Amino acid sequence: MPKLEKLVDEWLPSFAAHPYVQAILTIVVFILFAYLVDRIVKRVIPRLMSGRGKSYDGRLAGILHKPLFVTVLVFGLSIATFRLELPRLASAVTLNSLKTILIFVWLVAGTKLATILLDIGARSPRFGAVEPRSLPLFRNAAKLLLIAAALYFLFIAWDINVTAWLASAGIIGLAISFAAQDTLSNLFAGVSILADAPYKVGDFVVLETGERGRVTTIGIRSTRLLTRDDVEVTVPNSIMGNTKIINESGGPYEKQRIRVSVSVAYGSDIDQVRSVLLEIAENHSELCTTPEPRVRFRNFGASGLDFDLLCWISEPVLRGKMVDELNCSVYKRFNEEKIEIPYAKQDVYIKSLPAAGKKNHE
Repeated sequence: MPKLEKLVDEWLPSFAAHPYVQAILTIVVFILFAYLVDRIVKRVIPRLMSGRGKSYDGRLAGILHKPLFVTVLVFGLSIATFRLELPRLASAVTLNSLKTILIFVWLVAGTKLATILLDIGARSPRFGAVEPRSLPLFRNAAKLLLIAAALYFLFIAWDINVTAWLASAGIIGLAISFAAQDTLSNLFAGVSILADAPYKVGDFVVLETGERGRVTTIGIRSTRLLTRDDVEVTVPNSIMGNTKIINESGGPYEKQRIRVSVSVAYGSDIDQVRSVLLEIAENHSELCTTPEPRVRFRNFGASGLDFDLLCWISEPVLRGKMVDELNCSVYKRFNEEKIEIPYAKQDVYIKSLPAAGKKNHE
């Protein structure tokens, strides 16, 4: 750019002696140059990104060509401002305003570019640090860093003493940290949850307090669950980070084992009971075939023999439905097979009755 500015300084006086004419010519030249840069960027980026997905080609070209166009144009406007030989204050305000516009344009472009690069990193196996579950954390961190950098360059552009502002920000931050302890604890817990990922959006979790539902949102301040009653529960992250959470969708896969417990009367044929229970599970179309269903003889109960039918379902949301259908099938089949399901009974024995006409004077 300095060489280009020197070339402009040598070239303009030969065409026009008036400063305003020179300024207009400078703006026209840099508009044409910015247009040329814009066309080159639109053609070069798709070639460099070939094989990485057409959607990324178009998004990167759409993000970069605008700030590059504005950068070249702002550079030309700055040279034109010097050509006009404005008063010192007017020239400083104009140049600083152009710098501010350029900073904001690149802030917006940098935010979009960081989002795309993080998406590429999360999809590529080469970048192990960026995973889909930690992607929101990296996005928020990138936005904060870009905003901080933009503020720093704004202070420099307007000749503001950064050291004094940093000292003031430290004092204000200390006061805020004492006044907003709960908010900060939720913030840090949210970052910890996004980094450690004990659960993710879409998982079925059970809280220590008994709430069970699907995770719909993991925010910086709170986590939201949608229960099976379609009731949304919002839990602060500070609580989620310090409580016991059962993730039913965790583990190597999302399958979950369900248990149907049933008792049969003493004297029943246990081989028949086992066969009937396995047949019920194997004939159910929505149960998983791998792992296979199984039956366990658990206990000699107080009034009967206790069996467990163990089956696997493809996702935790089906648990209530499958238990209901299996219970109904077990009851119907046991009635057909004349297998008795015992229930608690009480026999009352009367040893003697009071003599007729005898009164109790107590």
